[in-house]
Amino acid sequence: MNKHKRHFTLLALAAVAAVAAGPAAAQGGYPNKPITLIVPTAPGGTTDIAARMLAEPLGKALGQTVIVDNRGGANGAVAAVAVKRAEADGYTLLMQYSGYHVITPHVSSQPPQWTFDDLRPVANVLSAPQVIVVREGLPVKSMAELAAYAKAHPGKLAYASSGNGSLQHVTGAMLEQQAGIQMNHIPYKGTGPALQDLLGGQVDLTFGTPPPYMPHIATGKLRALAVTGKARLPSLPNVPTAAEAGLPKLDATSWFAVFAPAKTPQAVVDKLSAEIARIVATPAFKQKAAEQGAAADYMSPQQLGDYSRAELARWGQVVKASRISAD
Repeated sequence: MNKHKRHFTLLALAAVAAVAAGPAAAQGGYPNKPITLIVPTAPGGTTDIAARMLAEPLGKALGQTVIVDNRGGANGAVAAVAVKRAEADGYTLLMQYSGYHVITPHVSSQPPQWTFDDLRPVANVLSAPQVIVVREGLPVKSMAELAAYAKAHPGKLAYASSGNGSLQHVTGAMLEQQAGIQMNHIPYKGTGPALQDLLGGQVDLTFGTPPPYMPHIATGKLRALAVTGKARLPSLPNVPTAAEAGLPKLDATSWFAVFAPAKTPQAVVDKLSAEIARIVATPAFKQKAAEQGAAADYMSPQQLGDYSRAELARWGQVVKASRISAD
C-alpha cells in the first residue's frame, strides 16, 4: 500500500470511529450547549414560575444556560408537540402542568396531538393546591357567603380559568355541583391574562395554584376564601381548606414536572433528574416554594411516570362526573 492510500485508509477509519463514538461522546459531555425549557403557558402563571425557579440553579449545576421559552396555546399541545418533535438529546425539555397532562386528554373530542408515550418523565418539581380567590370589591369573605351570593344572583358570578378543560374549569364545575350554584365560566389563554382581568374587575373569582396570587392577596387586591388541598398552607394560615369550609370533595392539587422527548438517553435523563433532586432539596428552593404557597416535591422518573398515570385515571372519573368539554 503506497503512502497516499495508507493515509486515506487511516482517515476513513478515524471518521468511522468518530461517527460510532459520537452519541456516546455527546452523552458523556452532556450538556455542552444551552438547554431550552419550554413552558406550555403564558408568563405569570405557576408553570412559568416553576420553570424560572428551576432554570437558574439547574443552569449553574450543569454549567450551561437554561432558557425558559413560553409557548402557550391549544391547552398545552403547542408546547408538548414541540418537545415531542425535538431532538431527543436533552437540550429541549418541557415544564409540564398537570392539568394539561392528566385532564386535557379527557376533555377534548379532537384526536390527540401527543400522548404519554411521546414524553419521558424526568422529575417532578413543585406541587400546590389551588386557592379560591375573589376580586377586592366582591362582598363575600367566606365560601358560605360566596354560595349565598351566587344563589341570590344566579348566573351573575363570572369565574376565570386558564382555558376550556383546564383544572380551574374543572374546579369551577365541581364547586357549582357541590355548592348547588350557577356561575359563568370565562376561559383565558393562561393564568396571567385571567389574573389581569380578575384584578381589573372584569371577572369575579378564579381558582389556581397560589404563586401568582400571593402578592395580590398580601396587598388586599384579592381575597382568599379557601384552599383545595388537605391541609392549610403555612403561607396562608388563616385561610381554611375547602373541607373546613363545608366542601369536603373539593380536592384539587396541581403538580409541575419536567419531561423530555421519549427517546432521550437514559444517561441524560438520570443526570437531569439527579441535579433537579439536589436543587429541590435545598433550603433555598424549599423556602421560595413555601413563600409562593407551593411545596418542593421531587419525584424520580419512575415515581413521576407511575403517579401521572394514576392521576390520569383519577381525573378521568372527575371529568366524566362533571361533563366538562374543552371543545
